[in-house]
Amino acid sequence: MKKNVLKIAIVALFCFGFNLITNAQTIFSEGDRVVNLGIGLGDYLGGAGYSSSIPISGSFEYGIKDNLFDEKSSLGVGGYLAYASNKYTYLDNTTFGGWKYSHFVLGARGLLHYQFVDKLDTYAGLMLGYDVVSSSAYGNLPSKTSATGSGFGFSLFVGGRYYFTENIAAFAEIGYGIAALQLGVAFKF
Repeated sequence: MKKNVLKIAIVALFCFGFNLITNAQTIFSEGDRVVNLGIGLGDYLGGAGYSSSIPISGSFEYGIKDNLFDEKSSLGVGGYLAYASNKYTYLDNTTFGGWKYSHFVLGARGLLHYQFVDKLDTYAGLMLGYDVVSSSAYGNLPSKTSATGSGFGFSLFVGGRYYFTENIAAFAEIGYGIAALQLGVAFKF
């Protein structure tokens, strides 16, 4: 299923890119505000025997400083919110059940931007976040004990936004977070 979602996302972004007129100014600058909305592929939740939902994420960024190294560099700060769930099912001759887990990640991010190519806003960043984990047991398990593993964590990531218009871009981020790869759309306002 995840392979099909990845194929659909790549084809959609490819088609979307050829159908829009490009006249974008893409460097992320002081005072700019950008919202990213995305889906994740390659989640880090669970392990063998777990089934997972498609992680969804949203982030907001505000440009706070231009010309860090030269006219192509800038600095932004913002927030991050993501959700994903997974489930483990246990089945034998007498027992059916399992555990469901939900993950809400809330974080603060700092991003360093550098424009190498026209229309492509590239960046690297660091996030300090809190993963709120809840769990519940289901079925006829002998013990309905559920555990939670909420806690602080950090994420390093790299990403880019390719602007099709002055205010609309496709984005991709790779790193450790709700998913290994996040793809989606970004809106600058």
